[in-house]
Amino acid sequence: MLTRFCAAVSKLCLVLAVILLIAVVLCVQWQVIGRYIFNDTPTWAENLALLLVLFVTAFGLAVGVRDAGHIGLESLVSLLPDAWRHRIEVLIHLLVGSFGVMMVYGGWVWASAKWGEKKAMLPVPDGIDYVPVLIAGVLIVLFSFEHVVALLRGTEVEPAWN
Repeated sequence: MLTRFCAAVSKLCLVLAVILLIAVVLCVQWQVIGRYIFNDTPTWAENLALLLVLFVTAFGLAVGVRDAGHIGLESLVSLLPDAWRHRIEVLIHLLVGSFGVMMVYGGWVWASAKWGEKKAMLPVPDGIDYVPVLIAGVLIVLFSFEHVVALLRGTEVEPAWN
């Protein structure tokens, strides 16, 4: 059940990342059209595109963790005996999950500290820049937990795009 839930969340993150990436392209195109065709640059387009890039990165990062696409030393780990390899893999996912916990904490602290300020050119709080860090941290903790459970059960986590 955990794997099905995480797979659904991961696919949702992929879909959201693609939709938001398309929105980034449209924002940048609108800015270029406004600047060079209408001679009236939309001031909000660049700031919105930058904000959307943060969310695309957060969702992509989380999916990368679930699909074990993060940086690892697979060649060194694969040379270890099975018992040690299993322990090291569990340790790796626990460390990645710990990093996710730090992201949740840091994202929460910064988002709450900046939430009262207004973002330039957009009608949203300035703290929204740190919400993607918070979201990515929560998803990284969830997906790392899924990997640890799968390793302890002797199964593997299927990538989201399968």
